Amino acid sequence: MKKSPTYWNKAKVYLSKKDKVIKNLISSYKDGHLITRNDVFFSLCKSIIGQQISVAAANSVFLRFKKKCKNKITAKMVNKLSSTSLKNCGLTRQKVRGIKDLSKKIINKTFKPSLINKMNDEEAIEYLSSLRQIGRWSAEMILLFSFNRSNIWPLQDIGLLRAVSNNYKKEYYPPKAFLDKLYKKFTPYCSVATWYLWRSIDDEPIQY
Repeated sequence: MKKSPTYWNKAKVYLSKKDKVIKNLISSYKDGHLITRNDVFFSLCKSIIGQQISVAAANSVFLRFKKKCKNKITAKMVNKLSSTSLKNCGLTRQKVRGIKDLSKKIINKTFKPSLINKMNDEEAIEYLSSLRQIGRWSAEMILLFSFNRSNIWPLQDIGLLRAVSNNYKKEYYPPKAFLDKLYKKFTPYCSVATWYLWRSIDDEPIQY
């Protein structure tokens, strides 16, 4: 199993002191932590594929995509595939364009993932969102799962919003003022709070 992020244990102690709900979740789910995949292209492709379809459908399409790439999901491999070949995996025309455009930008270096390490969260979200088919939610998932950022609070994520509603006895959609209150309370470890809230509604830890 991959190591937990360096901030993980410190974050658990901090959040347990700040919030009873998160403290209980940390006690309930002792068997895991955020797993970071150090492959930005892979994660961006997975994010594009998963947009606006169910988890089960996304997994099915991704497996076909992975097979088409001969289990080597790289920009060079994807760039060699025809649009028709990608559509046959179950991808929409927009998603095919997004993935093909991404592969070209990685190859010609007009998009450089390494630059993100020098950016703060908002700068990185803006940079990632300049890519076709990548919006704020996708960018935040990349910062969480590829760049191991500690303070991501993805308010466009349906799973997080449902988990907040369930655990804090709030209506769905939770009030913006309450979400902002939690953000201030959980900072600088919103990513860890998000992970435990996700775990409360899904037995399988999410990963991109």
